[in-house]
Amino acid sequence: MALVLTDDQAMVRDSADAFFAAEAPVAELRRLRDSDDPIGFDRGLWRKMAEMGFAGVLVPEAHGGAGFGHVAAGLLQEAIGRNSSCSPLLSTAILAATALVRGGTAEQQAQYLPQIASGERLFALAADEAPRHAPTHITTRAEASGNGFRLNGTKGFVLDGAAADTLIVAARTDGADDAADGITLFLVDAKAAGVSVARRSMVDSRGCARVTLADVQVDGADVLGAVGGGWPLLERVLDTGRAALAAEMLGVAHESFRRTVDYLKEREQFGAKIGSFQALQHRAAHLFCEVELARSATLRALVALDADEERVPLFASLAKAKAGEVAKLATNEGVQMHGGIGMTDDFDIGFFMKRARAARETFGDFAFHGDRLAGLMGY
Repeated sequence: MALVLTDDQAMVRDSADAFFAAEAPVAELRRLRDSDDPIGFDRGLWRKMAEMGFAGVLVPEAHGGAGFGHVAAGLLQEAIGRNSSCSPLLSTAILAATALVRGGTAEQQAQYLPQIASGERLFALAADEAPRHAPTHITTRAEASGNGFRLNGTKGFVLDGAAADTLIVAARTDGADDAADGITLFLVDAKAAGVSVARRSMVDSRGCARVTLADVQVDGADVLGAVGGGWPLLERVLDTGRAALAAEMLGVAHESFRRTVDYLKEREQFGAKIGSFQALQHRAAHLFCEVELARSATLRALVALDADEERVPLFASLAKAKAGEVAKLATNEGVQMHGGIGMTDDFDIGFFMKRARAARETFGDFAFHGDRLAGLMGY
């Protein structure tokens, strides 16, 4: 299988690079951070992204989307990583769109997918509850009530939860707290009675939220997928998010590498450009090779998602683990080779380091995916 971009995908890449460099550079992240923006991104930017077709990247054309596929979604995420851009693309256009396309009823798809593509409605996935990513650890309960269910529980790490109009909540209708069986996904109005959302700002200045559900009533029509059989859908949604985050971290790593090399070409010490020092050249060469390895792993995961391959979990975990380690290496090297000024807020390299750390932990870090890979491969 050739891991190369088609002409259409190359056009998406070039369009995304130009768009995010012009509309959402690191300077915009600084502004959002310094103004303590309540949602962590610019709604005007999201409208422009919808006009560009980015919000509908995974929404089928029949529902008003672009239907570009997962490789294209990864290219958008990579451009976001290169520019440290803030947007709800991951939470709404990737996670929620995947959940609705794969698990939604015809009525749910007709109602929500056009709203995603147009940028009209924002979603957030409310799944994680443990201090570290443990996707089957769900204690939020959904008890039968009338013609629907009553939800009670707390979600601790909901990306873009403070901005969401609709939450996709993973709750337990049956089974033990750590069992894959018995999980059900629900579409919940973020402003419904009993829903409490407390915004949190992460280390990278992006927004997440703590969501509390207290006797929240939902209808049977709000169930996404099968009652008690929501784990396969949730797992695919998470794997799609993991591949997308791998693409974003690839962008973070590549941009950190590029900025560092540019600095090595400019900075002088002992009467010479520091880029002429062999030790730094070796470190830069090693980093370049690692970035390209992460690129191959990430593209393979995105291709697997587009082909709906059985080994999607394996490739998604491989990409997430590798891209996370490379993003950590690239940002560490970037800060170190910038010297003391790399630790100051005046230089942008620190923003990439913070984003790499947050993205690396989201939906499972290296240890989580290493363990998952071992299990998938029979070890």
